[in-house]
This record gives sequence, C-alpha cells and structure tokens, in this order.
Amino acid sequence: MSFSTHGDHDDLRGVTDPDFLALGLGGTNMMAMLWSVAMGRRAVGVEMRGDPSPGASWNIAADTYHQLGRIDRMMLERYGDDRLPRRGDGRLLRLAECFHKPGAVTGTIAVEEVINCFFDFDDEELKIAGDLESIEHLDDRWVDGSPRRIRTLQPAAEVPDSPDPDFGDRDLAEVLKGPHPFQVSAAELLTLMRRYLEALEAMDLADPERTPRVRLFSEHRVAGEADGGIEEMPDGRLRIRVEALHELDYRGTFAYVRKPGTPIIDLGVPELFVIAQGPNSSDAARLGFKRHEVEVDRRDGRPPVPARADFVAILLSMHATGRFRYRIASEFDDDGNEYWVRQMLLGHENDPEVGWVLVQVPDYLTFDPVAAGLVPADADTESPEYFAAYQLLLKEFLLDRAEEILEMPRQQIEKINTFYGPKLVQVEERAGTDARVAVNGVVAGDTFGNGHFINSGDSITGMVGHSREVRRYWERRDEGVAPEQAIGELADGIRRDTQAWLDAGAVEFTQPVQPGIDPAKLDEARRTRARLASLDLSDWNRLLVHAGRLHTDPLPPAGELHPADLGLGWTKRRGRRVVALLPSAGHAEYEV
Repeated sequence: MSFSTHGDHDDLRGVTDPDFLALGLGGTNMMAMLWSVAMGRRAVGVEMRGDPSPGASWNIAADTYHQLGRIDRMMLERYGDDRLPRRGDGRLLRLAECFHKPGAVTGTIAVEEVINCFFDFDDEELKIAGDLESIEHLDDRWVDGSPRRIRTLQPAAEVPDSPDPDFGDRDLAEVLKGPHPFQVSAAELLTLMRRYLEALEAMDLADPERTPRVRLFSEHRVAGEADGGIEEMPDGRLRIRVEALHELDYRGTFAYVRKPGTPIIDLGVPELFVIAQGPNSSDAARLGFKRHEVEVDRRDGRPPVPARADFVAILLSMHATGRFRYRIASEFDDDGNEYWVRQMLLGHENDPEVGWVLVQVPDYLTFDPVAAGLVPADADTESPEYFAAYQLLLKEFLLDRAEEILEMPRQQIEKINTFYGPKLVQVEERAGTDARVAVNGVVAGDTFGNGHFINSGDSITGMVGHSREVRRYWERRDEGVAPEQAIGELADGIRRDTQAWLDAGAVEFTQPVQPGIDPAKLDEARRTRARLASLDLSDWNRLLVHAGRLHTDPLPPAGELHPADLGLGWTKRRGRRVVALLPSAGHAEYEV
C-alpha cells in the first residue's frame, strides 16, 4: 500500500476554514491532528521540511502507547472500518499495533515495512518500538579526592500487553518521572503518524463527493507579509495563507524559496491553530511571541543562573541493546575546581545501528583551537584549518568520555561506523509567558518552551501533554464551552505542562559548591563554544558517515569499578594525574 507524500493541491476540498490548523508537523501537532480528527474535526497541517528527518531516539512513556490505542478506538467508533486506512495485508492500520505488539519483532526496521507488512523470511510481524530492558544509573562523582562509583540498576517499566484506551490522563509531572517502557527512533514514530494522516487524506480525496478530514501541505510555509500570509479579521481571528517551497542546499545549509509558478493557497480562518515549529519559530515571532530565559538554582552557592548546558552527541553503529545508561561524574579544571557532568547512552532492542552517546561539556572548556595551540593566534577563523582543528578537539573530547560511559577502549570505539557527529548540542531553556498568540491561536511544543532532554521531556511534553490539551479543547467545545473560554484553558494547560518539564529537569543543572570559580570566565567559555559551532535543524537532514565496523556484540552492563580505576577516559589523557579540590586540605594532586 502506498500513500501520497504531498497530497493533490489542485483539489482544495477541505482546505478552507478548517476546525484545526497545525503549523509545524512534529510530534506535538501530528498527535493533536489525530486527536482532532478522532473528535470529528477537520484538520489541516503545514510543514516546510517534508517528511520527518532522521534524528535522535526517544525513551517513550506508556502514555503515548495508550493514547495511540485510544485514538484507534475513537476513529473506529466514529468512522467505521470502511473509512479507515488498511495495512498491506488488508488489516486496519492501527497506530498502537504498528508501534508495539507483543510477539512482533523490532530492530533495524522502517515504519513503511511495518505498515505494508513487509515481513522477513520467517514471516514474523514487525513493530517500530523496542522494549527498554535495562536502566543503569552510574554516580561517578569523586569523594574526598578519590574516584567512587555507585551503580544502581533501576527496575524496567512493565511493558503493556495491549493499549488501554481507558488509560487515564496522568499528571505530566508523574509521567516525566518514568521509568518508560519503550525506545523508538523519533523519525519512525513521527513517520507512522504522518503516513496515517496521509492515508486518511488519500482515502477522502479518492471520493469526489466527500470533504476530506485531513489535508496536508508538506514543503509549504505561511506566506510572507506581502502575500497576506497572516491577516487579522474584524473579529480578531487570523486568516492564514501558505506558499509552496523549494528546498536548496546553499553553502552547507538548507535554504527555502518560493516554488516558481505556484499560487498562494488560502486556508481561511481556522477555529483553532497551533504553532509548534521548534524553538525558533518565525511564525510565532510574527505574532509577537517571545520566550524568556529560564533560570535555575544550581545549588552551588551562586544566585540562580540561566539553565544552559552543552553536550556533544554521536550516533555509533553499535548494539547498545534496549538500554538507557545515565552517568553523572566529576571533572576538574586546571585550578582544581570540580564540575558535575551528565552523560547518557541510548540504544534500541535488536538494532545494532543505534548507539546514541551524549556527553556534557564541563563549563570551563572552550574547544578553542588557538588556546589549544593547534593554530596560530592570527589564524583565519573561517579557514578549513581552523574548523578542522575545532573538529579534532571535539572528537578527542567525545572519544575520551565515550570510553567512560561505554567502558570500551578508545581504539575500539574509533573503529565503529558513525552516522552523526560528533556534534555540539546546546540546551538552553527558554519559555513563554502566555501560549495564546491570537484570538484563535496558541503556540505549543518547544515553540512555547523547552526543558532538559535527559528525562525524555521533549517527546513527553508535546505528544502526551500539549496534544491532549487540544483534545480537551474539543471536549469542552462539545460540552458547549465558548471558543474564547476553551482556548484560554488550552493555553493555561500548555503553560502548566511546560512548567512541569522545566521543574523535572532542574536537578540536571546542579553543581558542587566551588567558591573559586569565576562566573564571568565560565560565561566567556560558553560564548566561545557557541561562536565556534551550533546545532542547525538542517543537520538532521544531512548524514555524515564515518566508515567503520558495525559493532554487533551486545554491550555488557556497566562494571563496579570507576573508569579512573580502569585507566579510561579523560584522567588517562591528562597523564593519569588529576587535580582534585579537597574539602579540608585545599588543592592536592593524586595519582589515579
């Protein structure tokens, strides 16, 4: 079974004045579209980047699975099985079943294989989610000048046998606590929702007498001011017009221009529109939406500071298994000041190509090639030599820390094939004050606000929290609540959910009390890192392959010894000597 990617835009049935308009088709808005259609509403989605891009893997809460099952049931009850899409073998296309089904096989599997029933020679059924089988917490912070390890194996969450459509709406703070039972490629879960919406659109367009429940405009965006992209109506509601785009690879980054010869498409005035386009939404900015810095108490004796942290990420082709390994460790600068850094490893059941490693950069590091002595002080910062030196520093840093969290010799890690990274990823928490940006519109997802990703808050807050607030909006409307009141409650719910995410991640910014640290010096180091390189959304569209071996041996559990005792990581690279800050004796050097 094949589905149209872009829809038939010569046929504009169902486009004008939709009940729900999704600007941005990430997890938040696609789940909100599914809820809206399941509630009997007509939904239109607009996305400039086409299909979901390859990206990270997620730990997924059971709530997401149960929500998919609830949507499946609501769709069947409302429309009947003759108006729902089917899989390659004729069965109904059920979202929850494609995501997870006991006995089905997961691994290196594309969602289209699942939908089209592309089974292997044993005729085994496939699914996209893997079980999160092992949760390891490693506390490797130094105590009294010596390395110490506390290893905790957290019980894995129970994997549901089937979706429970009657599963309640848990408080988001409770959901964020975990543990979560599933792991999945973000792109495959997003593509599953996209293919389902596309199938609904194709079914309805095939019947000339039917008004489509779903219309999708991928590779489109809201038109510019000169073309009336956003027009305020006399009652204050906004009218939206979109334009088709042509994507260009322009000097190493992606640029978007109006597709020649294509008309402006008038979507009319939706009852409700939601902007969920990532943290730097130009559409939200056009409506005056602003995000402020979120401050946290790092419990280091200093006043609250902006919630920021930098990580280096890499995707290794290794069999990390269905594992989530979290590590907190100590690092020391040349003055003996201690910094706590967080690291994580994320795998996928039966998939030897998924070994995501993310390691936090201690605040004092800069990756400055000049300071490292790799290029002269007058080197051209735009030259290939300068950037190559920066990349080398990033790689050396990553490999040292990967040794520690993988507990694998560096020489072995260097031989593993990679598809992404090393790449600097910046966490900078920002949030809005009011999610409502128009009489008939709100912002949601990380467009409204973002917290720390380590607790899987990026997937949970949008897909579980904000999307269900859209469902509740339609429930209130069905109960006779006026749009003005319903949208106000929707905006309040988005704000509460984002605050829960911010609260849940605050602990990840804590640092030891270090009176000798100069905050201005740390801020300058952060600015230097940001100036040298930053993550661009287009990076997810660009594979950077480092040819190597596929490490199919399952990664064993973490051991009982600290990496310093094993001669791994940054301590070895510093000549096996560490400058430690003792609570009572000041600075001293200790052999590792």
